Amino acid sequence: MQRVTAAGVRDAEASSRREGGAGRRDGAGDRGDRGAGREDRGGREGGGAGRRDRDEGLPTAVSAGPPAGSAGGSSGGSSTGPSGGSAGSGDGEGAWGDGLIARRVDENGGAEQYAVLPSRPAASSAALMPLAYDGNLRSRLDALRELVGLSRTRLDSGTLAEAGRVLDEAAARRRLSGQHTVVAIAGATGSGKSQLFNTLAGVTISETGARRPTTSAPIACSWSDGAASLLDRLGIPGRLRRRPLQHPDSESPLRGLVLIDLPDHDSAAVQHREQVDRILALVDAVIWVVDPEKYADALIHERYLRPMAGHAEVTFVVLNQVDRLPGEAAEQVLDDLRRLLDEDGIALGEHGEPGATVLALSALTGEGVGELRETLGQFVAERQAPARRIAADVDAAALHLRPVYVTGRRTGLSEEAREEFADRLADAVGATAAGEAAERAWLRNANRACGTPWLRLWRWYHDRRDPVTGRLSSRAQADEEATARQRVEHAVRTVSDQASAGLPAPWAQAMREAAVRGAHGLPEALDELAVRTGMPPGRPPRPGWWPVAVLAQATMTLLQVVGGLWLLGQIIGFVPPNLGVPVLLMLAGIVGGPLIEWSCRLAARGPAKRYGHEAERLLREAAAGCGRARVLDPLAAELLRYREVREQYARVTGVGAAGR
Repeated sequence: MQRVTAAGVRDAEASSRREGGAGRRDGAGDRGDRGAGREDRGGREGGGAGRRDRDEGLPTAVSAGPPAGSAGGSSGGSSTGPSGGSAGSGDGEGAWGDGLIARRVDENGGAEQYAVLPSRPAASSAALMPLAYDGNLRSRLDALRELVGLSRTRLDSGTLAEAGRVLDEAAARRRLSGQHTVVAIAGATGSGKSQLFNTLAGVTISETGARRPTTSAPIACSWSDGAASLLDRLGIPGRLRRRPLQHPDSESPLRGLVLIDLPDHDSAAVQHREQVDRILALVDAVIWVVDPEKYADALIHERYLRPMAGHAEVTFVVLNQVDRLPGEAAEQVLDDLRRLLDEDGIALGEHGEPGATVLALSALTGEGVGELRETLGQFVAERQAPARRIAADVDAAALHLRPVYVTGRRTGLSEEAREEFADRLADAVGATAAGEAAERAWLRNANRACGTPWLRLWRWYHDRRDPVTGRLSSRAQADEEATARQRVEHAVRTVSDQASAGLPAPWAQAMREAAVRGAHGLPEALDELAVRTGMPPGRPPRPGWWPVAVLAQATMTLLQVVGGLWLLGQIIGFVPPNLGVPVLLMLAGIVGGPLIEWSCRLAARGPAKRYGHEAERLLREAAAGCGRARVLDPLAAELLRYREVREQYARVTGVGAAGR
């Protein structure tokens, strides 16, 4: 089989450029003759004497002279659609099956053909090392995975979709070759990206011409073996995978590069734009090709460059067709392009700083292509592009999630807010009233124990005639219960608002829902506590002086009885007349009894107040414990979960702590 050197390829391309792509024709007879010529060449090659590709599934594009029996006519463009068919029909489909890449007509009308030779299995593919992420990136990916897991019950799937996609793509890319860098060439219609693709490959692979859109399906060109799995991930079929001609694998400065020529991002065909968006999300780096007419087009800046500003380190922006600009116009346009990129938020890699690479070149004349090839060679040799792309994707996902994790305010419940909640519950359950009732009960018991018998008798008679139940009417009781329920609901609502203040919307909503769940049954539980804890069990405790006061009161009563009986005896004549002693005894009992009662009442105020305070404290503590178990603890659990995701988010962003 005849081989053509790289110089021959360059001469052929120069001839094609002079022709400008004019004069393409379709001819069924020509395709048939060329098909026969290929069959003849296949027979002459015998058992694999021709040049074979060493990469599985990646045929090599070679330049061969016109085969015997082929006509001198030329064929139309060879770019295929998604179905893999050629622009023509009939024999054209068979031509693609035979491996025809493109036909270009030179000045004399001779056809230069680039054929795809069958490949041999690659023994070295199995030895390819998978991609390895550094410790920092692995830690960030682990944190993002943990963050998504902790947030699934709080955030909707749409919010977490981008983070999940980044994790999936990072895992998929990690399993593939780390010795290859997949770079896509993207651009608008007429920007010359396919021509740049062919120039870098050194052979006509992607069709160029005035027809729009020219590129209808992604075409790949790999400079080394082992890229089949990467291209499978991109969904590029084997018929659209090529190899460059210029260098053997061991000598190529672009060894490890996998270059993808994409359809136009502004194509009128919707499926073309969908393919561009799909592949741009999967490649390691992007070369954006712009021309002097469309470099400031709002579409590319607003839809692609601005949203991907964080991917500056894996972005190339190439101003093509500078040969059309006279004098210093190329530098002026390039400076304006840099200004637009800076406005888009894209860091420019100048003065040794990381960022996007901006170059000016002409794919037609070759001006500046060498600089791009050298820059690409260094970029690929570093083998850092896949990890940088994944890191940029993680940054973008973190930026997308920032509103649902980070706010500028402090979060959490203060001790003051907890105490206010406990006080509101205590007021709702009537802790103060219960304490006052306990104090009155203690005083009442003291009065009964230390009061005069005659006063106790009168109170007993009064209680029997008008019994005091201590119960409210049914209507008043219903109103009191409704008021207490409203107080409880207000207390829960207030504490939930305080707990959710400063939280992002999803977590604030989760806090409110937790508070509402805890509020169910809380009024009933508080009522039960009030009944069980409102009054201490048993009789109120008695101070040490109480028996002395009771004995003194009994003595006063006895004096009154003795004095009265003595006077009665004197009246009826049983006792000699002596009014002084019995009168003094009766006066002592009559005056001493109330005096002792009054003294005991004064002395009982302190113990009664302490008893009331103790009853109030017990009820307050019981109400606070019930509110803590039903409301505050669930709120604290939600706050703890939020703090956990905040810590994970801080790890995702690569900083020590998330901003408050």
